[in-house]
Amino acid sequence: MPALRVLGGIAALAFFVFAMSRYRRRQISRLNLIISCVLSILTVALAIAPAIFNPIFTRFNFGPGNDRRLIFVLMVSVIVLFALVLRVQSIADVNERAIRLLVEALGQERFDWERVAALPEGPRLVTVSPAFNEAENVAAVIHAIPPMVEGYRVVPVVVSDGSDDRTAAVAREAGAFVAELPIRRGGGLALRVGYEVALKMGADIVVTLDADGQHLPDELGIMIGPIVRGEADYVNGSRLLGYFEKESTIRHLGVHFFSRLVTILTGTRVTDISSGYRAARADLLRPLVLEQDQFWTSEILIEALRHHARIVEVPITILARAGGKSKKPKSFKYGWNFSKVIIQTWLR
Repeated sequence: MPALRVLGGIAALAFFVFAMSRYRRRQISRLNLIISCVLSILTVALAIAPAIFNPIFTRFNFGPGNDRRLIFVLMVSVIVLFALVLRVQSIADVNERAIRLLVEALGQERFDWERVAALPEGPRLVTVSPAFNEAENVAAVIHAIPPMVEGYRVVPVVVSDGSDDRTAAVAREAGAFVAELPIRRGGGLALRVGYEVALKMGADIVVTLDADGQHLPDELGIMIGPIVRGEADYVNGSRLLGYFEKESTIRHLGVHFFSRLVTILTGTRVTDISSGYRAARADLLRPLVLEQDQFWTSEILIEALRHHARIVEVPITILARAGGKSKKPKSFKYGWNFSKVIIQTWLR
């Protein structure tokens, strides 16, 4: 037991020195420094003169013997640690939300609003394409988008997700309206910026498609058909109902597994939960609560179902990337994060 006290005292002193060092470098607040000092002092006192805590032990009926007092100290330590973890998590969540809102606001501010006034009146379909370093592919995608589909004038919008190549410039040269995010935050945040921009532009229908050439703009008519006919509020393009070029076996199995999982959780049959080719009535997007910066495809579909949207799947074609490298993480990491988003959204 004396050796344990000595180690505890040394650890407490080291923790105190570490906290002071971080405070001097302005890496922690004064409140955190005070909390660290109090915990260090209490730990040192417990190591040097545990008898001073006898009144507390007695008050809670933890008498000497059988390591009962040690167990009490460990219980208190766990409670304090849990409280500190919750406090840190709360601060992190607040900061994360503030950064997210700031990036979204800057992205909307850095949009080509001056060009929007020149758009002709009439029914409007806005395509939203999140893009990170897609200068090699984005122009071909924009050029392939038809000017009119089912009586709707098509307006292509590209959201550059902190790209450090010429993605934004190439997209503008190709005729797209562009929003530029100052830092990379993920396709989900870029999509939210695109949705907000589309709604402010007066879109009637909003379609999302990738900027890497995997989706065919010629299939826009297929995507919006159920909405135009009044059969759906939200349309999900499914490669499993249509055609897709070869992809990794793990990702293919993942599409089946996660689609089945969402089907079970929501009671609505979904065959391709990870497809990025989607179409929605613009007014459906307004009440949706979207928080994911990445892995957004499952979140928005589950959210749409939560708002009792009529969802229809249509067959689409998904090609291999036209060029460049995929921005998706490794298969197992992708699957883990994708599953977390599904469960978190379903539990809201």
